[in-house]
Amino acid sequence: MTSVYHAGSRALQDRAGVRETADHVGLAIGAGIKPVAAAFLELQPLLVLGAADPSTGAVWASPLAGTPGFVRATGPRQMSVTGGVRPADPLAPALATEGTQVATIALDPRTRRRMRLNGRLRPTARGFAVAAERVFANCPKYIQRRQSYEVVADGGPGRTTRSGELSASQREFIESADTFFVATVHAGRVEVSHKGGNPGFVRAGSAHGLSWRDYPGNSMFLTLGNLRSDPRAGLLFLDWETGAVLQLTGEARTEDGEDGELTVRFVVTEVVETPSAVPLRWSAPEYSPANPARAH
Repeated sequence: MTSVYHAGSRALQDRAGVRETADHVGLAIGAGIKPVAAAFLELQPLLVLGAADPSTGAVWASPLAGTPGFVRATGPRQMSVTGGVRPADPLAPALATEGTQVATIALDPRTRRRMRLNGRLRPTARGFAVAAERVFANCPKYIQRRQSYEVVADGGPGRTTRSGELSASQREFIESADTFFVATVHAGRVEVSHKGGNPGFVRAGSAHGLSWRDYPGNSMFLTLGNLRSDPRAGLLFLDWETGAVLQLTGEARTEDGEDGELTVRFVVTEVVETPSAVPLRWSAPEYSPANPARAH
């Protein structure tokens, strides 16, 4: 499994005693887009991407939305996306750069399914394409079900604001979230993953930092494994009711919690907030039965 996991992921798998399980799960990672995965992609109105800014090295996670079909498989090892990120999005330079390593996750709250596709990006006349290098599905754990969505044409995104710290309202929004996405890197490769829990599972303890407890997942430890060797990370919080987007970049590290579980502590470098960035308005959540009742 050396082509799937690096030393950081292995160390955490061994710590949790799940190396054998991780090896089994890792068998599902391939470079090809199977027909069932292609069909899933074409139904999605939302795609989340992770990458590093080519000029600064800062890691970000960003959302893309469009009419289902805007993301599709255009070959057994290629995903194409029609449209691009907003010009004010911090990942705009990366997604306009040939050869950028990107990670993507398509998550469907209606069915609580998700799939990930990572690879190298190539700008196209209509958007961009990604040559797939790692494709795999994840279990539905911690995904909140949202039964439906509406598309709102309200004049487009609001004004993007940037800051070096979290405001009181942003901290309140983070602590009310039931879902966020996190992008990480290791040796040039990128991962973007979903994190979910009951509201309060993320704590914004100060204007410069937040934390969350790592819930047991698929035993792969791709995200936390990356953080053991490279602390750069990007977080994406999406307001499912208003389409507002809060993006953070900074550094994250893991530490042992009081009960032996891992806690991730994230230090903010930059904050980017955009009202109505995504034109999707989702229905109220049905919280995952896997969510721990106690957030911390």
